[in-house]
Amino acid sequence: MNITIVGTGYVGLVSGACFAEMGIDVTCVDVDKTKIDRLNRGEMPIYEPGLEELVLRNAADGRLHFTTELGDGLDASEAVFLAVGTPPDEDGSADLKYVLAVAREIGSKMNHYVVVVTKSTVPVGTSRKVKAAVAGELARRGVDIQFDVASNPEFLKEGAAIKDFMAPDRVVVGVESERARTIMEQIYKPFMLSNYRMIFTDVPSAEMIKYAANSMLATRISFMNDIANLCEIVGADVNMVRKGIGSDTRIGSKFLYPGCGYGGSCFPKDVKALIRTAESHGYSMDVLKAVESVNERQKSVLFRKLSKYYNGDLAGRTIAMWGLAFKPETDDMREAPSLVVIDLLLKAGCRVRAFDPVAMDEARRRLGDSIIYCDSMYDALGGAGGRRVLTEWKQFRVPSWETVRRAMHRPLVIDGRNIYDAAELAAEGFDYLHI
Repeated sequence: MNITIVGTGYVGLVSGACFAEMGIDVTCVDVDKTKIDRLNRGEMPIYEPGLEELVLRNAADGRLHFTTELGDGLDASEAVFLAVGTPPDEDGSADLKYVLAVAREIGSKMNHYVVVVTKSTVPVGTSRKVKAAVAGELARRGVDIQFDVASNPEFLKEGAAIKDFMAPDRVVVGVESERARTIMEQIYKPFMLSNYRMIFTDVPSAEMIKYAANSMLATRISFMNDIANLCEIVGADVNMVRKGIGSDTRIGSKFLYPGCGYGGSCFPKDVKALIRTAESHGYSMDVLKAVESVNERQKSVLFRKLSKYYNGDLAGRTIAMWGLAFKPETDDMREAPSLVVIDLLLKAGCRVRAFDPVAMDEARRRLGDSIIYCDSMYDALGGAGGRRVLTEWKQFRVPSWETVRRAMHRPLVIDGRNIYDAAELAAEGFDYLHI
């Protein structure tokens, strides 16, 4: 079986490598020639555990190909997956110009029946626009070639994407014909042999499912952050509260961990897009507006704690930061709380020394020389008057507290992910602030 995937970003590259691992012949297409040249040399444009090995093995075995030309794989493909970016527009809505540009190119080059599958996260109604774009090009050519559109949203967690794709808890596919359903079943059959669920819906419902799922998870995070802030005011322990409500089987324990706000490529963008989709139909998503507001406020909570600790006297102080990516096991800094905190620290006149296991290059690209990039977690502590943890990398969980204390000017730890024990740090001589 042959498929084409347009876009070699996070979703496209992971999807292509995993489909190839199951024996499908995959052609990955991208307009970025530099990225394609790097992939053909075996160089990864993103960090994701296990991805490099998967790409190199399947490329060497001849099942995974990289090109800048859509036509290279289209003639042999039974399905074309659209995995290009849908960045937020100025009003927060998803920008579909790349998706629709690819749809028009498919219509201008296809010569046989294919299923055009939206893998990118797109608002409800996008598949209708994709269908119109393909049909418009076919009409311009004066040819009558049948095709279908389908929606196949991804549910990959950065840092665990390979596992999520290879052993999915569900695969959602929106189709409009039995022919499209049969092809999508064939594509995903190797992944279903362990009785994972494949859920078929109509196309608009599949498009909505992705937004609704991410918005629900974002809601749980913001809810717990709001509860945490209230716990601090009234003297309750949010960790005990989390355990108490998480033991209710109707609620469960996942995504009930308070912290310094969510970031990344999905939650912020998808919450905004769903709010804008509702507004375009005359409806107000009041709960999600509150979710977004709480999250933006939460990203500055660590700065507020630091400022209060020093009575607002922050100018000239050196602050160490452990963790820059929005979560562990990724170099993704999109919408990361660290960016908000760094901006506030620099505006307050602080010097920032930072370390992240994999996101240093991405941080340099975003922040330039505005902060000091350190070679290790302990190197970042040199002369610091406070240490902040913003990303819960495993290597940060059990540090040598003696080494930490010796390196710091003042033994202050501000924990944005609640990974340390307050009593332990007090015994080690630290002032400890957390969520």
